[in-house]
Amino acid sequence: MMPHVFVYGTLRRHGRNDIARYRPAPVFVAEASIAGTLYDLGAYPGVVLGGEGRVKGEIYRVEPAVEVALDLLEEVAEDDSGEYIKREVRVAVGAQWVNCLVYEIHPSRIAGRPVIGSGDWIAHAAQKSPAFSPPKG
Repeated sequence: MMPHVFVYGTLRRHGRNDIARYRPAPVFVAEASIAGTLYDLGAYPGVVLGGEGRVKGEIYRVEPAVEVALDLLEEVAEDDSGEYIKREVRVAVGAQWVNCLVYEIHPSRIAGRPVIGSGDWIAHAAQKSPAFSPPKG
């Protein structure tokens, strides 16, 4: 069975690491949001799961080979000492729930980093850099 992944940062559509570039091609499932706090780490964000905030993202069904590539990109370590920690969360999609992999930032990486109040990295990145303007559509 192919895993689902919830992407919230540069892997979102029109992001710098758009997940659509991976092969075999991920299958878009839905836009969604999860409980969490989004942090600005400079060129990319990191989420801390839970709490009152909401983080906007997208759900994709991916082949195991893509999951391996995402683990490398996110610097996941088996002992959870890497930049990101791979978690599984239940995400509401309409009246259904989908179990999704989410890459949560390691808590040591957020000290002094600003919170993105909107929970939307793509909108935040566009505000940070007016030259960044995602295509419409």
